[in-house]
Amino acid sequence: MNAPIRYKDFLKDVSILSVSSFGGPQAHLAHFQDKLAKKKNYITEEELIELSALCQVLPGPTSTQTITAVGYKLGGPNLAYLTLLIWMLPSVAIMTVAGLLMASVESKNLSLDFARFIQPMAVGFIAYSAYTISLRTVTSARAMAIMIGAGIVSYLIRTPFVFPITLLIAGAITAFNYKAHPREPKKKFEVRWANFSLWIGVLVLAAILGSLTRTLPSFLPIRLFENFYRNGSLIFGGGQVLTPLLHTEFVEFAKPSLEGLRQPYLTNQEFLSGYALAQSLPGPVFSFSSYVGALAMHSRGFGTGGQVLGAVMSAIGIFLPGTFLIFFMFRIWESLKKFRPIRASLEGINAASAGLVAAAAILLFQPLEGSFLNYSITIGTFCLMTFTKIPSWAVITGGLILGIVIP
Repeated sequence: MNAPIRYKDFLKDVSILSVSSFGGPQAHLAHFQDKLAKKKNYITEEELIELSALCQVLPGPTSTQTITAVGYKLGGPNLAYLTLLIWMLPSVAIMTVAGLLMASVESKNLSLDFARFIQPMAVGFIAYSAYTISLRTVTSARAMAIMIGAGIVSYLIRTPFVFPITLLIAGAITAFNYKAHPREPKKKFEVRWANFSLWIGVLVLAAILGSLTRTLPSFLPIRLFENFYRNGSLIFGGGQVLTPLLHTEFVEFAKPSLEGLRQPYLTNQEFLSGYALAQSLPGPVFSFSSYVGALAMHSRGFGTGGQVLGAVMSAIGIFLPGTFLIFFMFRIWESLKKFRPIRASLEGINAASAGLVAAAAILLFQPLEGSFLNYSITIGTFCLMTFTKIPSWAVITGGLILGIVIP
């Protein structure tokens, strides 16, 4: 009788996180640490950091995969799917409604000035996440060197593939220290290929269907699913990496219309307005896909029902591949951890994770105006999270109120 109650409580906590976790995947980890590890003890902080590092090696939405993996660890696939649904539903629903509203308004001059303080606050959350991770993972000079090196590399090399490559190299460095770890009885190593085959099978089938229906306007939802499933299968680095690709495919690259003309699915203003809104919402940044899907359907003359369908197909497409992959890798990971070199590699992977998060804070602050106000907001957010017990949702709410009352 205790297990169902535990699962119910866990899903309730996931729902709270889905409406209170701001700042993107790096900042989400700090929220997960506080709620799932520190306060509720569903998982240890070390296990959570391990899962996060594993998810950073895989393509897809890192924070979504991490919290889904926690659900999988506690209750298997059924709880994992419920975790995924509850985690993504609020932000996906809001972005779908935003797409519908944008489609219904002739003038696209919607103001999002009320959210102008959210981005520097998000940088503060990310800096806090880097700080908390480093406190628990950087316990030697070697780990410190790896953290600094990983941060420098990810700062200088602007490619999404730097994340998995850096983590793998860092893990390989400390794997040589395997003799410092005690031997453990090894289980029979079995690879279950079902979820991997499912991931590949859906990818191939979606590509075939997308190609066959390319000239059929009524099958646009299938092509949206194919587009987002393909991107979700290949993107490393989270929503910040996905966004420029979506801009290229849906704004810059025009698809042939029925009249033989070439026109984009979204205007640049529609795209940027939606992206700004997605940045100010809690939950996964990948929910931006539902906004793009809704407006893509609108641009081809579909009504409200079609726009909702486009949003749903886009959201399913972007989140599903990462879920299949984490199900596959989670089973292997539990067996791989029995090997001493693998356990030793976690020192390097965790230290590199801290460096990547620290570099992300710097990179995300650079596009902001280097004003005293932005610096103050970022540093103030970091200090509030570090030295007070004010919840993150209250900090964000304060930022939104300031954006409304300050002209």
